[in-house]
Amino acid sequence: MLVDRLNSTARRVPTWIVYAGLSLPAPWLFWQGLTGGLGVEPIKALEHEYGLLALQLLIAGLCVTPLRRFAGVNLLRFRRGLGLMAFFYLCCHLLVWLVLDVQILAQVWADILKRPYITVGMAGFLLLVPLALTSTDRAIRRMGMRWRQLHWLVYPAVLLGGLHFVMLRKGWQLEPLVYLGLVAILLLLRLAPRRKRVAAHA
Repeated sequence: MLVDRLNSTARRVPTWIVYAGLSLPAPWLFWQGLTGGLGVEPIKALEHEYGLLALQLLIAGLCVTPLRRFAGVNLLRFRRGLGLMAFFYLCCHLLVWLVLDVQILAQVWADILKRPYITVGMAGFLLLVPLALTSTDRAIRRMGMRWRQLHWLVYPAVLLGGLHFVMLRKGWQLEPLVYLGLVAILLLLRLAPRRKRVAAHA
């Protein structure tokens, strides 16, 4: 059966591959920006690419539970890696904005307060900070059930990320709306009732 094969393969794949594979675009994109491969506005393009990768990985993390519930594909062991790599790209996104784009600390604070799309994006980032800090095995053991409760913050964080993308691309462009719609669908799927297993009758 295809699902069984997928699950068997997933169990054999080491989790470090997620971190190694997903980290490769970061230096490649930076090099592209340095060498003119990102167009006439490399800083803006690099900032966008890092942010988009972060949103894509957050959405991929949201897909893990529906895949298990509705398709039987178990990728839970990779969800932490997806989340941490999403946070990594968010940090890259912010660093490009802070260091290469704005560069003036006072202007950073002014932009956060005056530009709604930046306010929304920063709020989503701040929600993810405690999740990244508590994603170690030691923190999970020490927090117990509180860890699961804390990690519910990922849902409003991803929603804010999708909204940030929509607000950034003024004029209701299709691409950010697709991302926001996908986030909404994945969050709604979590509200769907679990299917009860029907006992087999002899």
